[in-house]
Amino acid sequence: MALDQSPHAPNLPQVRRLEAVSFRAWPAASVQYDGSWQVRLTGGHPSKRVNCVVALDRSDIRDIRLRLEKAERKFESYGRPMVFRETPLAPPQVIDVLREDGWTRFDESLVMALDLAELCDLDVMDHLPTQDIGRFVDASLALRNEDAASKPALAELISNIKPPLGLFLIEVPDNGPVAAAICVQDNDLAGLLQLAVGEAHRGKGTGLELTYAALRWARIRGAKSAWLQVQADNGPALSLYQKLGFKEAYRYCYWRHETAAKAEGEE
Repeated sequence: MALDQSPHAPNLPQVRRLEAVSFRAWPAASVQYDGSWQVRLTGGHPSKRVNCVVALDRSDIRDIRLRLEKAERKFESYGRPMVFRETPLAPPQVIDVLREDGWTRFDESLVMALDLAELCDLDVMDHLPTQDIGRFVDASLALRNEDAASKPALAELISNIKPPLGLFLIEVPDNGPVAAAICVQDNDLAGLLQLAVGEAHRGKGTGLELTYAALRWARIRGAKSAWLQVQADNGPALSLYQKLGFKEAYRYCYWRHETAAKAEGEE
């Protein structure tokens, strides 16, 4: 589904606020502005959320191609292909230029939100957050089957999160991690990030149990609403979040040059 074909028109003030808290919840190492365009770069971590260009004002349409070229040069200096993050705040004229110049759209995701007053009570085991970043990162990488060499970069990214956060883990003694998630509380908003469940434990309520524990922790600390980001084609995760009462707030996707897409496919 295209962003402009979303089942309901996004609430732009809500989009602006959720974009702002998501930037603080997953901070880039370098943030520069070109007008209202935010250029986010993080040399040590591959996450697109911390390595992308984001347009934050629909009226900012000056010198589109020139600014895209400038941003591409910044990405080249980091050894990365540039990606552009399209949200409802992006001017349609910018998207038209990307399309005309052969950029490819990929990885559509939903931002979902929940009023925590409507969070139903579940009869599941409670879990308290750990403060051990190293232990959490080891578990998260193992659950995602990601290279352990990326541990320093992920640990640094988590250490740079400024709002209060909880690192949630479910582990089985002598059998390693089962599930992991991060909950970042930014005033009255709680963000759920990096939920991962071991393959052998999926479909058994483990993800629901850990997500509920994180949201309950945030609500006790004063959060009124929760948000999360999930890929549009992740059916099991969407089902889990909808079961808890999350609803779509808006969608976003990424754009990249066709040459970058081919190079990535060859790796």
